[in-house]
Amino acid sequence: MKASAGNKVLMLLENAPFRLDSRVYPEATTLAAAGYQVTVICPNFKREPWRESVDGVRVYRYPALFIGTGFVGYLWEYGYSLLAALILSLVVLAREGFDIIHAHNPPDTGFLIAALYKPFGKRFFYDQHDLAPEMYSTLFRSASRRVYQIMVWMERRSCQLADRIIVTNQSHRRMIVRRSGIAEEAITIVRNGPDPSLLRPAEPDPALRQAGKTTICYAGVMGRHDGVDYLLRAIRHLVVELGRGDVHCMLVGYGNAWPELRALSGQLGLDRHVQFVGWVEPGDVARHLNAADICVAPEPSNPYNDNCTVVKIAEYMAAGKPVVAFDLPEHRFTAEAAALYAAPNSERDFALKLLCLMDDPELRRRMGEAGRRRVESDLAWVHQGRRLVEVYESQARLAPQLT
Repeated sequence: MKASAGNKVLMLLENAPFRLDSRVYPEATTLAAAGYQVTVICPNFKREPWRESVDGVRVYRYPALFIGTGFVGYLWEYGYSLLAALILSLVVLAREGFDIIHAHNPPDTGFLIAALYKPFGKRFFYDQHDLAPEMYSTLFRSASRRVYQIMVWMERRSCQLADRIIVTNQSHRRMIVRRSGIAEEAITIVRNGPDPSLLRPAEPDPALRQAGKTTICYAGVMGRHDGVDYLLRAIRHLVVELGRGDVHCMLVGYGNAWPELRALSGQLGLDRHVQFVGWVEPGDVARHLNAADICVAPEPSNPYNDNCTVVKIAEYMAAGKPVVAFDLPEHRFTAEAAALYAAPNSERDFALKLLCLMDDPELRRRMGEAGRRRVESDLAWVHQGRRLVEVYESQARLAPQLT
């Protein structure tokens, strides 16, 4: 398919650099490879050029704004980003042109830009990565009911304005049906999927392991809803109550909870057992995963995590690693037989599941192989990318509005 009338796509991304977004990057490059002209507007976090071509995708960047992590800080950030993206959309319209606005949440503000262009024949695709209202209520303990209702309204308006709706899992699709009244068949699931050619089983790097110890690895964002504090307390159960000092836990990644987590590790007396690796280049993630005996997904049960598909689980599976996770609906759907599931939010049970795998290398091997097979047969991005292209190819055959 050649980029012509109807095939020029403008993607709106707010919360990550284009190259590092594990969903937007493969979506954009897949569409570009399929013949679409794709342009991405996103914040500039690393002093990159304001305009360049990245792997066949045209990228326009505006300076990122950092005000803080509180609610008011997020409000300023999202308002500024919305205005910056609107201005750049006018630049893109003049220079490149576009036919479709493909907005990635969070936040659910992209519909405001799309609403301005809809009268001029532009189409709107809403790509829901996260349930923003549930994310808000989970992140802020004193969450305002009024703000939550406004966020639900923004989600509903995004869905009702959209010509196409794309979600990451069945839980999100059910929530949209319930909250927005959209027919289930009008919502397409395109899951987050790893590239098994980049993440695959390999011999461990001895420099990343400690002799005589089982290596546990967490690789991902360390925000306050990601549950790394639950993991640390589970490691303490393992070391202190179960007497297993033969454990080395690597925490790969960064996030706004990182300083608190380092302090907690010290308070729990885990500094000899827990290594805070920090952020690593994407190409170096595989090296750390391959050094692990067990990988972990410690997200606790709450209204956000119970509906969320986390990327890290499929990445662990692509590397052929067994997983320990809390028993959440989408965790179980993703991992199937590749994980042992601890009772939700029970740090002691999480420790017991880790202990089970520590003492059973054959079980670890079988689970790792099962996970790798599942990635290759269904979860890999090559399969998910086809579904995304099918959504675009069907646009001419379906009615232009869902409402």
